[in-house]
Amino acid sequence: MPDTSSAWTRLVEGNAVVRFVDINLRGAGQVIFQNNPLTGLFFLAAIGWGALKADQPAVIIGAVVALLVATITAMLLDVDEASLRQGLFGFNGVLVGAAVPTFLVANASMWLILAIGAAVSTVVMLAVSNVMKTWGAPALTFPFVLTTWFLVLGAYSFGHLLIGSMGQPVLPHPVTDAVTGFRPKIWPLAEAWLKGPAQVFLINNAVSGILVVLGLLASSAWAALFALIGSGVALLISLWLGASLASIEAGLFGFSPVLTAVGLGCVFYPPSWRVTLFALLGTVFTVIVQGAMDASLAPLGIPTFTAPFVFVTWLFLLPKAKLQPHPHAPIENGVMTKDGAQPAAHPSGTASDGRS
Repeated sequence: MPDTSSAWTRLVEGNAVVRFVDINLRGAGQVIFQNNPLTGLFFLAAIGWGALKADQPAVIIGAVVALLVATITAMLLDVDEASLRQGLFGFNGVLVGAAVPTFLVANASMWLILAIGAAVSTVVMLAVSNVMKTWGAPALTFPFVLTTWFLVLGAYSFGHLLIGSMGQPVLPHPVTDAVTGFRPKIWPLAEAWLKGPAQVFLINNAVSGILVVLGLLASSAWAALFALIGSGVALLISLWLGASLASIEAGLFGFSPVLTAVGLGCVFYPPSWRVTLFALLGTVFTVIVQGAMDASLAPLGIPTFTAPFVFVTWLFLLPKAKLQPHPHAPIENGVMTKDGAQPAAHPSGTASDGRS
């Protein structure tokens, strides 16, 4: 039986058009950290299925258009070839393209800013990556978050950008439809669990969630497992804390935890029981940050997108493997050497402060 992967690789290396398709499919797969064209195809299928079932074809069209625009922009900017081939300049574009038609009415002005936003997401990816490399952390989906915040917030100032599903800005207020009595119903809970992975792409559909998990499974069993764990943990914690029932059922407390669980559980750290516990802590905290950011952005009338995942994952990546804080030991004369040690004392018994 011929090796399908090897055959595809030969096609990619021998044909520029196939190579361009491969780059874009990998870009779609990189939304959940997978450098795999088949995964990207599953993810686009998930977006397409959910968009068509919701009678929102502009969402899948926008996702594909923005993916292409972001990738072509990267090529025109002559970015790092290895990063380009891995699809690292496409995944933020996919999310911009899915988000803009979800929250704004599809018209000529919407398509214009979608294309602009897709191109800008590549520039923002380069900028954020340049900043974050100082601490050895990835940009994650922050280029998508930042770019799309500007796009949808700007809609309030432009009459030709018509707001669709964002709603009006409101002051933070207590949840009115919180879960008060937990009576488990298997199918609604299963649907909410599967919608978590789908909502990574702003799709409210359980079948799309299954397609996302299958796409992950095509690349990494660990990634598929942690995605399901992340969505399940988010479901349980949001129910326990009494989140909005409508938001829980739509999977809106699940998508950022899915990304956090996969990222911390098997992408940035090698899977182990210690890493699993670490990832679970990050996943639970992501649910809380989701609630906090929902409240904090309510006055602006814009969604959080994947910002809770970004901020929590950054916080959990920055300690790296050292897990050692800066010492708080007393320092004589307010002086500390570059390596953190206290300076040696002079023969007189006083610490040197660097002056003769």
